[in-house]
Amino acid sequence: MDTYRIAVVVGSLRKDSLNRRLALALAGMAPQGFTFEQLRIDDLPPYNQDNDGNPPEPVRRLKNEIANAQGVLFVTPEYNRSIPGVLKNAIDHASRPYGQSAWAGKPAGVVGISIGQIGTAIAQQHLRNMLAYLDMPTLGQPEVFLQNHEGLLDDKGQIGKDSTKQFLQSWMDRYVEWVRRHAAM
Repeated sequence: MDTYRIAVVVGSLRKDSLNRRLALALAGMAPQGFTFEQLRIDDLPPYNQDNDGNPPEPVRRLKNEIANAQGVLFVTPEYNRSIPGVLKNAIDHASRPYGQSAWAGKPAGVVGISIGQIGTAIAQQHLRNMLAYLDMPTLGQPEVFLQNHEGLLDDKGQIGKDSTKQFLQSWMDRYVEWVRRHAAM
């Protein structure tokens, strides 16, 4: 395969989200042949199993975008020691109805940034548990638990610290190889 489309799910709806900026920074580090497209999750209604047989249009769109991707990148903040509700809602919608999960088999990467000292470590662990259940092969190492500092990320997704830029580039290199290996299966 010569081109890879990566569906990016940012778990924050905030306009000035640090995680949205991190997603932009990572997309800028991707090699030729990889495109990173942020998926919209702010218009999804709360998940309701009663709608599984006839999901609303935003849910159909989300599932279609995931189905057409060769990999998924989750960029999540940590809220109350877990993932945000909007991210869980998107995961639930795209995994239903049972047996028709759009996530199944998609190679995944998980990263995050926050102001806390442990970054998004606990949220990522919760998310990784869900992804294992959803049958998504998920890159395990290196892990990216960034603590935000003044000047680390600008509004355009540029990394202001060379050591962080190098670390994230090494993560991207591993993720790209992960997607190539698993998307071919």
